[in-house]
Amino acid sequence: MAAATLSPQEIDALAWDKQDGLLPAVVQDAASLRVLMLGYMDRAALRATLDSGHVTFFSRSKQRQWTKGESSGHFLDLVSIETDCDRDTLLVRALPHGPTCHLGRDSCFPHAPGDALAFLGELDALIAQRERERPAGSYTTGLFERGLRSIAQKVGEEGVETALAAVAEDDSALAGEAADLLFHLQVLLRARGLSLADAVAVLQQRHGQPHRGFKPAE
Repeated sequence: MAAATLSPQEIDALAWDKQDGLLPAVVQDAASLRVLMLGYMDRAALRATLDSGHVTFFSRSKQRQWTKGESSGHFLDLVSIETDCDRDTLLVRALPHGPTCHLGRDSCFPHAPGDALAFLGELDALIAQRERERPAGSYTTGLFERGLRSIAQKVGEEGVETALAAVAEDDSALAGEAADLLFHLQVLLRARGLSLADAVAVLQQRHGQPHRGFKPAE
């Protein structure tokens, strides 16, 4: 299982001798699962990553240790790190602060796909930011300022519209109404100090358990 730490023994067991003391490190967005970049780590860069929480590499062009974001401020905050089956490659999951690519793109691989459902995590983070900062002119800000009851009422309206679309409209309309419902539900959770992750955690706990009210056949 991936973790945000490796023991000294685990670090020593890595296949450092295969590529002159360097290991390729594939960096993946922990929220969207999109591949962001490929770098190389030596022992010192790996330890610096684990100690600081900022993803750090050994730059082959500069011939020195290099922390992503040290000049731009676009750091990569470490979430987890693991090795492959041959112990000669690292998979680093991180949360980016701004674009990863020096060309200003989110990823050095412009067409790298991400997990579509993981976008809900990105949206949840954006909703949380709107709740904190309350930027003027934002629809989400307006929802928060109208208060919990108004948001709850909006979720109820969107739930009814989604149900009606399911029985009376086409797939496109249903998808649109479901998107509205998901968005407003996330806002409602945030207004109560919760996040989508809290609801997902409940689903994970229930997974594989009999549904409440379900009676197995005798």
